[in-house]
Amino acid sequence: MGGREQDFIQEAFDTNWVVPLGPNVNGFEEALVNYIGENKKVVALSAGTAAIHLALIQLEVKPGDEVICQSFTFSASANPIKYLGATPVFIDSETDTWNMDPILLESAIQDRLKQTGKKPKAIIPVHLYGMPAKMEEIMKISVQYDIPVLEDSAEALGSEYNHQKCGTFGEFACLSFNGNKIITTSGGGALVCSTEIEAKKTIFYATQARDIATHYQHSEIGYNYRLSNICAGIGRGQMFVLQEHVNNRRANNEFYRNELNSIQGITFQTEPDSRFHSNYWLTSILVDSTKTGGKTNEDLRLVLESDNIESRLLWKPMHLQPVFADCPFYGNGTSEKLFNSGLCLPSSSILSRNDLERVVDVIKRFFLKK
Repeated sequence: MGGREQDFIQEAFDTNWVVPLGPNVNGFEEALVNYIGENKKVVALSAGTAAIHLALIQLEVKPGDEVICQSFTFSASANPIKYLGATPVFIDSETDTWNMDPILLESAIQDRLKQTGKKPKAIIPVHLYGMPAKMEEIMKISVQYDIPVLEDSAEALGSEYNHQKCGTFGEFACLSFNGNKIITTSGGGALVCSTEIEAKKTIFYATQARDIATHYQHSEIGYNYRLSNICAGIGRGQMFVLQEHVNNRRANNEFYRNELNSIQGITFQTEPDSRFHSNYWLTSILVDSTKTGGKTNEDLRLVLESDNIESRLLWKPMHLQPVFADCPFYGNGTSEKLFNSGLCLPSSSILSRNDLERVVDVIKRFFLKK
């Protein structure tokens, strides 16, 4: 917390705006619009998952349709596709960013056209752990095949590709303000829209799809997806420390790199070139057991855990998840290799120098001891 959050929460209580709408919601949305730029519109919602769901509805995804989705991600990227009775088509990662491979993306589109006779309805790339996907290549494919892009920017607020904020390239993008993200509203998210019409339609669906009438009338299925005025107050306060949080995460990443560069077999998820600017939401490493004397990422996780330090394995790819076992997958083995050797290190924006040194000390002792 940055300190201003309580002011906006108190204001909501003082003015009796303890509802899913109000000045904090409006203020939070305005602050996000000003931050991401590109003339986008933002609608605050109860979760990033809700944002993906409402975007897919507006992209007219129906039962029997297919939606292309990055395989190396959290399940929330793909679950809303299933909500609508559609089928995810999973795409493997490339090694530079660990994100959706543009070459495999185009191959998948061509094959789905051949197999089904129709195009997938949308493309969902993910900016994994804050690392921007190769949006230039992905958007060229999107335009060429006339398939809209829905960016999953849940982990990437503050990240940029070619000096443009992640979440502003596609027709839609989702943001997440879950408790572990760069900024939080306790729980919450937002849908980034390209037009005012899309934003108004999002609000319509998110507030139970009530028709304009003097009575309660509903011609479409709606959802209870709007962010509360209280939670939005937290978000307004968080916007004052957003850039500080991004700077801190990047500083964490730099510290780990500097301290661990002498250890053979450890590599980092890294910005490929100057076009990529990651918020480094999580600092993620790969452990090559062939260079560490057989020590693995899981061995390191357990050693850290024994010292009361939490780390996590990378996301298990969606094409390996039992719930998605029957979905098409276009891969080259990259995400499986990353999953089998990767680990996310402690990365909170409020880690102290002592915290970071303690983590590094455990890692060094583990790998460098004879």
